[in-house]
Amino acid sequence: TAVKQEDNILLEGNISSFEFKNMKFYYDGRKALFHSFNLKIASGEKMALVGHTGSGKTTLLKLLARYNEFQDGQILVNGTDIRKLNLDQYRRKIGIISQNPYLFSGTVKNNILYGNDSATEEDLQKAINTIVDGEWIDDFANGLDSDVGECGALISAGQQQLIALARIILKNPDVLILDEATANIDPFTEAQIQDGLKKLMANRTVIMVAHRISTLNFADRITVLDDGRIIESGTQEELLNKKGVYSELHSKYYEI
Repeated sequence: TAVKQEDNILLEGNISSFEFKNMKFYYDGRKALFHSFNLKIASGEKMALVGHTGSGKTTLLKLLARYNEFQDGQILVNGTDIRKLNLDQYRRKIGIISQNPYLFSGTVKNNILYGNDSATEEDLQKAINTIVDGEWIDDFANGLDSDVGECGALISAGQQQLIALARIILKNPDVLILDEATANIDPFTEAQIQDGLKKLMANRTVIMVAHRISTLNFADRITVLDDGRIIESGTQEELLNKKGVYSELHSKYYEI
C-alpha cells in the first residue's frame, strides 16, 4: 500500500523518540497483525525486538521507515504524526541496515558514497576507519576500487554488510534501524561489524530486530512480540529472571 502523507512538515533538530499509539495494521485481505498496538521508544534508547517468525518484528521496522502504511491510530515522531512529516527529509534522517543490503554494480568506494554523495575524501576515510580502523578494506583485491558486481555478486555476504555499514556511518543518520545485519555472516566478519555498530549506535536512538546474542547485548530494553502483541518487555537480565517467553527463546536460539 502506498504511504499517505497528509502534510509536509520539516522537523527541526534530530529525530529522537517514537510512539505507536493505538496503531492498527493489516496486509490486504488478511486479519490485523497489529490491533491497537502501543509502544514508546525514548530518545537515545536502544530497543531490541525479538519473537518468532511472523510476530511482527520486521513489519514494525517497515512501518517506521514508511515502507508500509498503517490503517488506524498514529505513529508519532518527536510527538508529531509521521504522516504529517516531509517524507524525503524524514527518510534522510534514518539509517537502515537490513539482512540483504542493496549494492549496485560499481566500486566499493561508489557504493559507500551512495550514503552521502556530497561527502569529502576525509569524510569517506573517517567512515571507513570507524570499522576496525579501516583494516577490512584490505580484504578487497583492489581496495576501494574493487568492483563489487551486480547486487554485490563478486564479494562475500560479510563484505556486502561492511559496505552497507560504512555507507550508513557516512550518512550519519539521527536514528538507526537494524534488521539483523549479522544473521548470515561468519564470526570474524560479525566481530568487525559489531565494532562499527557499537560506535554508530552511540548517542543515537536504535531500533533493532535481533537474532544473535551479540546484537542483543547492545539493547537497553528488549520487547518480545507474539502475533502482533507485546508479551514481555524489560532489560535482558529482567526477562531472563522472569523465566518466561524471552528466557525460553534465549536458551533455545541465543545461547550458542
